[in-house]
Amino acid sequence: MEILDDLDRRILAALQHDCAIALDALGEKVGLSRNACWRRVKALEARGIIRRRVALLAPEKLGLGLSVFIMVRTDRHAADWLEQFRKATRDMPEILGAYRMSGDLDYLIRARVADVAAYDALYQRLIERISLADVSASFVMEEIKETTELPL
Repeated sequence: MEILDDLDRRILAALQHDCAIALDALGEKVGLSRNACWRRVKALEARGIIRRRVALLAPEKLGLGLSVFIMVRTDRHAADWLEQFRKATRDMPEILGAYRMSGDLDYLIRARVADVAAYDALYQRLIERISLADVSASFVMEEIKETTELPL
């Protein structure tokens, strides 16, 4: 775990809220000069704490109104199968996250698609690429909380 001081935490919180904030405004917000902010941001990037700066898009405005969680169980636990699964999920842009899980579920996939028909097309492409023992999906009815901001 990286050690962060209060200024680093305030800078990170501000950048999580708006990564396009001007350095002058960021400095004013956290109580540092523009140059001091720039040096700290560059240091946080060099340490790998800031991985990327991105724009968050409105999925429904882009025709991706359906969020789906896909639960996967497999009867294969070999390294070559896992590498095939990694490649398949990474190559499909609708898949936003893929996670190896503990407990009853082997893998959990988070995806964004237009509708149920688009989910079915994604499902068909996935099972063409990788053998799965059991797949079930749950469609999000309401997003109660969705954030990328980490608690600092």
